[in-house]
Amino acid sequence: MPPAPAPMPDDWQRALVVVAHPDDIEYGIAVAVAVWTAAGKEVHYLLATRGEAGIAGLSPVEAGPLREEEERRSAAVVGVSEVEFLDHRDGVLEAGLELRRDLAAALRRHRPDLVVTMYGGDCWTPPQVTPAALNSPDHRALTRTVLDAVADAANEWIFPDLTETPWSGVQYIAVSEIGRDAPHVVDVTAAVEPAVASLTEHRRYLEALSDDPVEEQARRQVDMATMTEDGGRQVGFRLYWG
Repeated sequence: MPPAPAPMPDDWQRALVVVAHPDDIEYGIAVAVAVWTAAGKEVHYLLATRGEAGIAGLSPVEAGPLREEEERRSAAVVGVSEVEFLDHRDGVLEAGLELRRDLAAALRRHRPDLVVTMYGGDCWTPPQVTPAALNSPDHRALTRTVLDAVADAANEWIFPDLTETPWSGVQYIAVSEIGRDAPHVVDVTAAVEPAVASLTEHRRYLEALSDDPVEEQARRQVDMATMTEDGGRQVGFRLYWG
């Protein structure tokens, strides 16, 4: 039996949440963000793309600005005012030097103590489940590259053309975990309603996914991401040293 999860450390003040697309944060991480900002922590968002390929029937030219605005409104609901987009193409992120360089530069600009990123495993389903639900290639590329970019941001000899001052102040990298095996958890009981409201701001995106009312979809997703067997609410992370 795995050991009981430990609480997330709170000996940090500024976090940078790094994901691939608008709405990635709101499907689970935003619940923890609402807890952190309510406790006085400073949280910034960094998105590799604008999610322009994410709405069927809506061209990327139209979808990109719309989804960017939805993300900014969504962030504001949970106390985040700084949202940066890197403008990589949605759907074709590559875990290579270009993305590493851009992430390293952003880490140097934002200078976080904690870096938070999304689940980047191959599948959304547990290992024993087959057929399995594949994770997005953008998600997989993003998570792997974030882990590498933290070290890049601290090393003055990697990407020496960057003008930003190297940053070695990252204490932890927290990668979102699915299922019940997360080694660290955040109690998010007090943040369910802000999280639902935050995801609801992705209205046009959610309308394209289902005919169900947007508010119902948002609450269902937050419940799936947070509800425990004993009726509690938590989200889980796996931690790495910065």
